[in-house]
Amino acid sequence: MKIETDWHIHSHNSFDEASMTIKDIITSVKKNGIKKFGISDHLNTRLNLQDIEASRKEYLENQTEGFHFGIEVSCVSLWEIELIKKGGYENAVCGIREGGPAWAKPAIDISQQDIKELGIEYVIGGTHWPLYVPWERDCLIRDYHRQNMFLATHPLVTIVAHPWWFHSGYWKKYVAQFEPWFSDFNVIPKSMHEEFADAVVENKKIVEINLHAIILHPSYPENFKMQYLEYLSFLKSRGVKFSIGTDCHQSYNFDFEKAASMIEKAGITEHDIWTI
Repeated sequence: MKIETDWHIHSHNSFDEASMTIKDIITSVKKNGIKKFGISDHLNTRLNLQDIEASRKEYLENQTEGFHFGIEVSCVSLWEIELIKKGGYENAVCGIREGGPAWAKPAIDISQQDIKELGIEYVIGGTHWPLYVPWERDCLIRDYHRQNMFLATHPLVTIVAHPWWFHSGYWKKYVAQFEPWFSDFNVIPKSMHEEFADAVVENKKIVEINLHAIILHPSYPENFKMQYLEYLSFLKSRGVKFSIGTDCHQSYNFDFEKAASMIEKAGITEHDIWTI
């Protein structure tokens, strides 16, 4: 297998540490043999809309063959979306990350009208943080599953980003307290994987294979990565289709040969990979 697509790339317009200009992204992806790709800057809440508008402007100024315009939305809570709309949270670019109601109702802060006006071709939806649940393994597993299910059934989402990704800063800080699912991915009930796969197929969604954030991430345990490949293989057996995303934020420097070899070990071929 040869990796020739990348649908998860962040530009310097993104709210976080992303730093590459779109012109530099185009040069870098083509040097690495990527033929179809898309920019997908972050939108957590409507406070990030100005970032997406800037990204769209720069995208239109740098048109090239195979280049598409997407977006990555975070699963946030309806509670914080409504509070932010009322004002007073101008600096909450990641949403309101504390004080919310337990097991807050998940939401994404984008509409069909936004997608049309911004020329968004595809929407990546990601679970990026717990929604006000106790920091205990079983609670986090249930919460991440319900967020993934929300994204897998949302009519505006095209791709479910990096299922079961958990920020390394979180797990390094809290791992001694609750040991999430990094030492043994099998602590996640198989019934959750079955339910998720069925929802993805039924709703015609795509599941992302994330290179930097998961299978190539230097901080993730090797045993976790191997179990994650088994998980991807299971999703394939249920009829799931996949997208490739580097999740690039800075230098476009990835071991694509190693990533392709790992994906092949999961039994995934070019036939299983989605593209526009």
